Amino acid sequence: PGESGKGKPFKLLGILDVENDPCARDPVLHGSLGSAVAGLGYFLLTSRIRRSCDVGVGGFIVVTLGCWFHCRYNYAKERIQQRIAREGMKNKILYESTSLDPERKQTNSSS
Repeated sequence: PGESGKGKPFKLLGILDVENDPCARDPVLHGSLGSAVAGLGYFLLTSRIRRSCDVGVGGFIVVTLGCWFHCRYNYAKERIQQRIAREGMKNKILYESTSLDPERKQTNSSS
């Protein structure tokens, strides 16, 4: 209650936490641009207002979901790579200068 700098997080549609979710902001922004382009483009081609709105909403859904899945895939792939690197560094620190050190075995066998 006394903190003025930290308020409630901004949630889009009450469910999507845009501030804390790493893959929430960009897909929504790209989806809104895709919506405008699809709706306006369809309107310029056909001059049908209602159908243009439908195409705009469809464009928003398709572009937002496409960007979101792409971002989540890359985020998951990056997390796996970070975990593998973290485990490798932990093993390097743990086994360094011991008989289980793979680098030590390679140098001993070549001598």
